[in-house]
Amino acid sequence: MAGIKDVAAAAGVSVATVSRVLNGHPSVSPGARTRVLAAVESLDYRPNAVARSLRTDQTRTLGLVISDVLNPYFTELARSVEEEARARGYSVIFGNADERPEVQDHHVRTLLDRRIDGLLVSPTDGGSPLMLEAARAGIPMVFVDRWIPGLDVPVVRADGRAAIRDLVAHLHGLGHRRLAIIAGPATTTTGSERVAAFRDALRAYGITLPDAYIGQGDFQAESGRRATEAFLSLPEPPDVVFAADNLMALGALDAIRARGLRVPRDIALAAFDDIPWFVHTDPPITAVAQPTAELGRAAVRALTDRIEGRAPESVTFAARLVVRRSCGEPVPAGSPESAREAPEDPLSPAGRSRP
Repeated sequence: MAGIKDVAAAAGVSVATVSRVLNGHPSVSPGARTRVLAAVESLDYRPNAVARSLRTDQTRTLGLVISDVLNPYFTELARSVEEEARARGYSVIFGNADERPEVQDHHVRTLLDRRIDGLLVSPTDGGSPLMLEAARAGIPMVFVDRWIPGLDVPVVRADGRAAIRDLVAHLHGLGHRRLAIIAGPATTTTGSERVAAFRDALRAYGITLPDAYIGQGDFQAESGRRATEAFLSLPEPPDVVFAADNLMALGALDAIRARGLRVPRDIALAAFDDIPWFVHTDPPITAVAQPTAELGRAAVRALTDRIEGRAPESVTFAARLVVRRSCGEPVPAGSPESAREAPEDPLSPAGRSRP
């Protein structure tokens, strides 16, 4: 890729003159401006977004790159970010990554070109060279919900491990022993963390998580549908499908209904990330709820602290379990179902038969 020195050489001017042209400075002759712009076009020069954003002046503008604007969780997060930023005298420019790393980087680069004061990002994966460069260059930045391990960037997130333990305890108390999960991408911290938390919670009850009971999703509804279809086609289908994301849970619900099955009569369903829609499904869906609005506000506070010269700290909130009717009714004390022991392997014939 051509650099600013290449443009200066092609136009026969200094690097400083090229910089003044690119920044719209009036103190450049028309002839020099024409030559610089022609060189920029012929060399297909693109200014380094990270370098251009390193400055002392402020625009009172923040950038926010979220993973999926169609996901109600991120919609609510974006709203709380905008409200808190406005209360602090900042505007917000949004970018929707659509769960695609290349789209994420496009938005990050564009926002840095727009000379934002700071950046909030929910990373789609942990391997973006641009994100690494921006962090190491000292761009004011805060990760929200997801993060990239190993980078010295504050993280504002919710810890769902305790809530997942509560969910597994709830499911175990209802008599469920064959529990499956639809996982998010392992390249995201939330994708890998929720599977590990689910596995650990099952282990406390002597229940294993076979590979057949781990469906690979991508935080989109269609992946939830495919994973659930695979679960239902097993010789020993699970008693419960736990979707590690709200959209995947809706896809799972579609697959269950397409088979003519009922929740929770035939199979139970639970989700991570509670959303308003879950109250209106039939039956309402049990879910792990994150304090989404609080996350957004805390992320803005951390970022503006960083911009204004204070030292922000990472913030971790606790998620909580919201119990509804999608996993079944409590098993009466003393019934054969309540006395049944958990099998060593959820796929073994000793497991609980489908209700």
